[in-house]
Amino acid sequence: MGSLVLTQPLATTTSLCPFPARTKTTLNTKRRQSHIIRRSSISCNNHASSNQSFDETSSQYRPQLGKVERRNVLIGLGMAGLGSNPLALANPVNGPDTNICNQPKLLDGTPLPDKCCAPKSSSDIIDYKPPPFTKLRGRPPAHKADKEYIAKYNEALCMMRGLEDTDPRSFKQQADVHCAYCNFGYDQDGYPGVELQVHFNWLFFPFHRWYLYFYERILGKLIGDPDFAIPFWNWDHPDGMTMPAMFTSDPNSDLYDVNRSPKHQPPYGLDLEYDKANLCKPPKPYKQLVEDNLATMYRQMVSCATKPCLFFGGEYKGGEALVNQMGTIESTPHNNIHVWSGSEKNPNGEDMGNFYSAGRDPMFYALHGNVDRMWCIWKSLPGKNNRDITHPDWLNSTFLFYDENAQLVRVKVRDCLDTRMLGYVYEHVDLPWLYNKPRAKSSSLLRRQTRSADQSRGGFTPLTDFPIKLTKKTTVLVTRPKKGKRSKAEKEKEEEVLVVEGIDFDMTKAVKFDVYINDEDESGPGKSEFAGSFTTVPHFSTNKKKMPNVKLTLGITELLEDVGAEDDDNVFVTLVPKSGNVTIGGIKIVFLS
Repeated sequence: MGSLVLTQPLATTTSLCPFPARTKTTLNTKRRQSHIIRRSSISCNNHASSNQSFDETSSQYRPQLGKVERRNVLIGLGMAGLGSNPLALANPVNGPDTNICNQPKLLDGTPLPDKCCAPKSSSDIIDYKPPPFTKLRGRPPAHKADKEYIAKYNEALCMMRGLEDTDPRSFKQQADVHCAYCNFGYDQDGYPGVELQVHFNWLFFPFHRWYLYFYERILGKLIGDPDFAIPFWNWDHPDGMTMPAMFTSDPNSDLYDVNRSPKHQPPYGLDLEYDKANLCKPPKPYKQLVEDNLATMYRQMVSCATKPCLFFGGEYKGGEALVNQMGTIESTPHNNIHVWSGSEKNPNGEDMGNFYSAGRDPMFYALHGNVDRMWCIWKSLPGKNNRDITHPDWLNSTFLFYDENAQLVRVKVRDCLDTRMLGYVYEHVDLPWLYNKPRAKSSSLLRRQTRSADQSRGGFTPLTDFPIKLTKKTTVLVTRPKKGKRSKAEKEKEEEVLVVEGIDFDMTKAVKFDVYINDEDESGPGKSEFAGSFTTVPHFSTNKKKMPNVKLTLGITELLEDVGAEDDDNVFVTLVPKSGNVTIGGIKIVFLS
């Protein structure tokens, strides 16, 4: 849990005076809808290419972009056609509007006990600048934490829980941050009635990075230790594929949360492809569980995340309705771990199994510590040229947080791209998934013979039948827009992407379906034919249970190569429902540059 010495001066911190008795927390939100400008599509071209690369060894990354003033009025309805020029219409998400606080309802229509929005600030909002420091805080893997570290974290959390609920630094208010930003508690600043949401889009990574940053700084100040760093749940490594013991071993600890799955307590293994239908099934054998998890991590970090828009998620602009396209890590394994961790005894999966209550569990912050670490790792993968988004609407999007001094501050996405500029790094842990490439289940010749027999047999659902309710395993024949093998240079330039669009589901329920290519046998995530899955965490709003314009995008260039389908004019796509009721609008293949 050490620190790295720098040459910058250290910010001074002081511990706070004794705290009052602890109080319990409750959480909340709402949503309205009006004057929403809708975009017709999302394009990687908008933000995937730039001459500026992000070097993890550099602490001075600052994209050199011209200043673009925010336009309060969007011009024209044909704005999707401006995608090739990212400077044509500057519209970052400026949020939230703190004068409005919406309140969501539970499944039975009952409003949550209180609103999730932060307390009103008595002072002006200031633009945040990270204070100077002389040491980099080292965030440790939770499963390696020693007794001294656990005791210090427990002390810090005890003090945070002891603050008055109205104190924006209290544990209740820290939990409410996630509740409000993730359950439509706020409208976008400048666009009344246009919801603010940090999931299902490209704001997912930067929002949670800033969120954990301030959570960590508040804890550090409470115990008078500016070098304190929160842990990360190392769920991508076999040693971390259980609930970390520091959060489960002591029921009297402030790190403990009673609202976790009783069934999934250690030593029960974490399934990164978990769905609620597995609750009543026997667990996978440990060896298979690890192999499947490592294959999932390879797919979500390497083969399916070749472009920024696939890794980060879909564009989300000021004044616009969500397009609702999750990035690879957000959909899986992030969502699966949320649902796996929440208590099946609670009606809404509380705590971790629902966005409104997830922040009540201290383990939540460790889960997102590793999510944040994945962002760092993705940009430094060997042999790749992975870069941050360079679109100014992403870089200039803003969030509001209370800092360790209870000052309301405004932060920008562009200022959180390098963790070292924020004063922290992650302790090194091996990446066993990096070369754990899934394997095709049969030989190329056998696969071709099987596909030929299957195509002549028929029995597939025509694409003209869509939209369809996904009540059973469904296979469709999808035409590839470009035929034949492509060169390595062509593959690097354009990723072949399977798009499942018009996904309609009840957002108050956990939903999952799996996608296979040229495989109807559900061979599992350890095989190349498994393209990926669509997974959601339940959340609430005020007026609806549906989310519009939802799509699943899966990079399949490497998959087609592995299963010997590069020369095929068509591929068989099989959708397998796992949990929740889902309607699918259509399926297609596109190429993203």
